[in-house]
Amino acid sequence: MIGAKRLNTVEEYYFSKKLREVRGLMAEGRPIINMGIGSPDLEPSIEVQDAVKDALSHDGAHQYQSYQGLPELREAFTSFYKNKFGVSVNSQTEVLPLMGSKEGIMHISLAFLNPGDEVLIPNPGYPTYTSVTNLVGAVPRYYDLTNNNGWFPDLEALRKQDLAKVKIMWTSYPHMPTGATASREQLTLLVAFAKENDILLVNDNPYSFVLNQNPISILEIEGAMDVALELNSLSKTFNMAGWRVGMVLGNSEHINAVLKVKSNMDSGMFYGIQKGAIAALNSSESWFSNLNKVYNERRELMCALADKLKCTYDKNSVGMFVWAKLPAGVLSSEQFIDTVLYDKNIFITPGTIFGSNGEGYIRFSLCVTADKIKEAIERF
Repeated sequence: MIGAKRLNTVEEYYFSKKLREVRGLMAEGRPIINMGIGSPDLEPSIEVQDAVKDALSHDGAHQYQSYQGLPELREAFTSFYKNKFGVSVNSQTEVLPLMGSKEGIMHISLAFLNPGDEVLIPNPGYPTYTSVTNLVGAVPRYYDLTNNNGWFPDLEALRKQDLAKVKIMWTSYPHMPTGATASREQLTLLVAFAKENDILLVNDNPYSFVLNQNPISILEIEGAMDVALELNSLSKTFNMAGWRVGMVLGNSEHINAVLKVKSNMDSGMFYGIQKGAIAALNSSESWFSNLNKVYNERRELMCALADKLKCTYDKNSVGMFVWAKLPAGVLSSEQFIDTVLYDKNIFITPGTIFGSNGEGYIRFSLCVTADKIKEAIERF
């Protein structure tokens, strides 16, 4: 049986292939330290775990659940956004639970893109934006992000282009993979740009609360609800990556369009996971401060490792990665990380998997214990 033609537009996800190689090396007995992928190694809080255990005995816990999630989960999402960002949304019509924000990228693309429509995608940026765009038959159109411009798009350069076919613009602030942030002034410019060009602006915002003193939602910006959606996730903030809990927020018209797709593609989230998510969203401030204490220690050590490699980096970046520029004279990120992998048994992500503007950079994940980072430093 020949596969669908759409499969020719995508390749197996880089981490899927590379981690298979890394697992092979580990099976050979190599002491690999994996600094490549951002999968939190810490646990959710005891309160979250207890909420799930308790939910297992509730009436109806093991039945199909609503596509829109439990009312109290939607209330928890809206309360979280109100408390953390000052953003008010209607829990009935303006928020939709997702099985992770990656699901949301597909659902949003199916809801708003026709074959041949164009999509503005950051370079560097999350590879899934491109693969999903290709899978739905739309056309990726990359906009440059560079260190010289603070990893923010040159909107004036974009305005000079023909944007008539552009339907969606993906953004991600705090930015993945660089850890750059955007100010309210910059987000205001993005919202204005989207309005001018009748573009749906989608901000992917899962890193707001990791080593970030000033979390911002694009929905804080006046007029954003008219033209923007925001994706968020519990994966990084609450160490729940494997639970697959996320949400999309926006005006009721946009949310209804996404719901039409979702309700035809999957079922509601498991009841117990929803109860755990509610407990997570109600976490005290100490949860965030303790989380950041761990990541801050790791970041300091990771920066010391980057120094060993003679890399440079932005000390003000946020999130759970260190985005580092390779030393002068090193031309290939992928060759560099392969050398480190085979010589030092350390896996680091090459910047090129995030786009051509990632060449010359590597990304370290902070989802590694302090002891393992110290061990990596010793290997150099």
